[in-house]
Amino acid sequence: MTKVADIRGLPSLNDGEARLLEQLIEGLGRDALIGLSGYLADLARQASSTDDTPAPLAPAAATVLYGSQTGHAEHLAADLVARIRAAGLSVRLCAADEYPRRELKDEQLLLVIISTQGDGDPPDNAREMLDFLNGRRAPRLESLRYAVLALGDSSYPQFCDVGRQVDGKLAALGGRRMLPLAEADVDFETIATPWAAQVLEQTRVLLGRPASAVKAAELAHAVPSAPEVTRSHPFAAELLVNQRITGRRSDRDVRHMELLTDGSGLSYQPGDSLGVWIEQADPLVEEILDRLELDGDAEVEFSGETMPLHRWLKERRELTVLTRPFLAAHADRCRAAPLREALDPEHRDRLSQLLGTWQLADLLAHHPAEWTAGDLIATLRPLAPRVYSISSSPLVCDDEEVHLTVALVDYRLEGTDRWGAGSRYLTDLGEGAHARVFLEPNQRFRLPVDGNRDIIMIGPGTGVAPFRAFVQHRVATGARGRNWLFFGNRHFRSEFLYQVEWQEALAKKQLHRLDLAFSRDGAERVYVQHKMQEQAAELYAWVEGGAHVYICGDASRMAPDVQSTLVLIGMQQGHLSAEGAAEWLQTLTREGRYVRDVY
Repeated sequence: MTKVADIRGLPSLNDGEARLLEQLIEGLGRDALIGLSGYLADLARQASSTDDTPAPLAPAAATVLYGSQTGHAEHLAADLVARIRAAGLSVRLCAADEYPRRELKDEQLLLVIISTQGDGDPPDNAREMLDFLNGRRAPRLESLRYAVLALGDSSYPQFCDVGRQVDGKLAALGGRRMLPLAEADVDFETIATPWAAQVLEQTRVLLGRPASAVKAAELAHAVPSAPEVTRSHPFAAELLVNQRITGRRSDRDVRHMELLTDGSGLSYQPGDSLGVWIEQADPLVEEILDRLELDGDAEVEFSGETMPLHRWLKERRELTVLTRPFLAAHADRCRAAPLREALDPEHRDRLSQLLGTWQLADLLAHHPAEWTAGDLIATLRPLAPRVYSISSSPLVCDDEEVHLTVALVDYRLEGTDRWGAGSRYLTDLGEGAHARVFLEPNQRFRLPVDGNRDIIMIGPGTGVAPFRAFVQHRVATGARGRNWLFFGNRHFRSEFLYQVEWQEALAKKQLHRLDLAFSRDGAERVYVQHKMQEQAAELYAWVEGGAHVYICGDASRMAPDVQSTLVLIGMQQGHLSAEGAAEWLQTLTREGRYVRDVY
């Protein structure tokens, strides 16, 4: 945060101007300040252009463009912009859906950071840009130099596919790569950090900035600062509450969890998520060691670090999520024809099913192969933190607590117990234990700035978590807009999450509408999209009146079904064509009135 004393000490500002600037920046975070600095620099250039004396020409500017769903690409882009500006170079930061596409033909230096959602889907804010690049209106780009950082998840067949598309299309349009395409897995720092360093150096060369400026920027980032909770430096939060909120008759175990973050400095908003560094369960580690006939006590050195193999597997390696790179390496060792066939691009559905069904232990059971401890650790993907939507408002918890809603993933596969690593770790924690956590901000999944706006929340299952935070926050801030929740699960009696809270909110007029879909309580399966269709006229009227629509939950089935229902409602209630209804929804997306947090 900028200090007031620093502002009032600027010789170019009088006292009145300083006070105005203090009010403007109060409460702004790093990303907002970065964006504001660029805006003010543009205003300064415009002002100088009206002077009688011609201003010197500015050096060619770079554009950092990001497409982000969960916020990782956005944060990496903001950090890159900060580093480039610290080196004294001209750069702007743009989300893909805010970029003026007419300016692409004049770009000289474009740095793209873009994620792939699930199995090949673009982020919501990059869909139109991708359509533009693949369309007939895309310009020739012979003057463009560019670099692309692709983020993805190698447990999906189409790993980093969106980034590959952007990189290939920019080249096909005549652009020249300043760096090869970089593809980052969920442990994205290992690729993103060196890529950013290379980009900074190449940008300096292309924009003609002296190397000393870059060195100064590097030193600025290297100066020790006060400890800050980050992904790399998590906070040990005490677990205060671990309470099951599904009924005894339910075979689903969903927990309400409360974590004490007092003293961490974490400051979150509704819509943000909490990252949790997890550990693998001992029974799974032992099963893998037994199948490979390896000694868990054997010391293994990798990347300058030495520890017992058991600890590597428990604390540092992914065991419940298979990835394509590991599958390919294992296929080379066991020479199993079914694995080689699954890796063939013509059998993508088979690969998708295999990656989505088997864990490492299942692969070893069906296709045994020999691995040394060192090769195993070098080939397995590093263990990634799990991320959960925050289900509390900081105004209710005074920034000292974070609440989560966690569903235990457990099942039997061919007679063997299997589970999700993150949910198993958290639900096994006893009250009083500690979990290593950090904040995952989500700038796109935010409540309306105008509290008079209505909101429509669609969140079946644990997708309801952020909407508990939304309603708490709207009540605490005195927002006057109406709140409408669509919630669904299998059974009313045992799986109506936070039932008492929603009923109290209805009674107090804090929740104005509640539509429920319990799919297994009747002869026919009823889901949230069916309830939306039943209320189509009212829902459309809310949206046309300025309401914001939010979706949270399953990306593979629920989210596409809900989106298709919204398009259908646009056709029926707005008398639009299919293309017109799709454009109506895209307009809502551009306006920030239709946002999704899906996984």
